[in-house]
Order: sequence, then C-alpha cells, then structure tokens
Amino acid sequence: MCNAAVRIELMPPWDDLHISHNQRGPPAGEITAAAAASGLMDLSKRVSVWSVEEVSEWVQQQQYSGQQSMLQTAILQHAVSGRALLRMTAHHLEELGVGGPAQQEVLQDVLLLRVQEELENLMEIFTECFSS
Repeated sequence: MCNAAVRIELMPPWDDLHISHNQRGPPAGEITAAAAASGLMDLSKRVSVWSVEEVSEWVQQQQYSGQQSMLQTAILQHAVSGRALLRMTAHHLEELGVGGPAQQEVLQDVLLLRVQEELENLMEIFTECFSS
C-alpha cells in the first residue's frame, strides 16, 4: 500500500486572475524581447509554474487564426501565468477579446496542457508510491 500523500487539485473558477480592462501590465516590448532572448521554451517545465513571459512565448509559437498578436498582448497586459492559463475558459477568452475559430483553437491547446499537467501529477504520485 502506498503511504504517500495524494494531492488532488480541483480547478476552481479563475480565482487567481481577475481580468480588468483597466489593468495594465509591463510594456509588451520588454517582455517579448526577454522571452525571445531566452530561446526555445523549456518544455520539461510544468505549465502550472510558467511565468507570464513563458505563456507569452507559448502563444507566440502557436498559430491562432490571425488573433495571435492580440492574444499575446492580452496575456502580457493581464499578466496571465501558466496557472491561470490552465484555468482559462471560453468566457475568459471572450473577455480578452479572442473569439471565433481562434477561441476554439486556444481552448483545445489549453485542454492539451491540462492533460499534460495531470499526467505529470500522476507521474509524481507513481514515483512517490513505487520508487525504492
């Protein structure tokens, strides 16, 4: 029997990110330059600990039906971290100004990131339970 503590994280409504159209983040040029200077993203890093810059870089690498630039700007402006990205819903994307086909594409990619995060959680549990 495994004695490791099992941590189950429920995904509550987007508690940690409150979108306000008056909220301002750091200038987009500064963050995108920093993200670009860092080279390719470290895909081994868990999405839930991605910084705003890493989320922006992830969006930059996607192909979102002409709304990629607007989404990237909104992510920087509203300081969307990896943790917040994993909780993103259609409603949040609408508040960020993303609709139509791009919205569905983003939601599908976020779903894949959620699955990846859950698999990593399960691997941690497995390792704690069955490592010698």
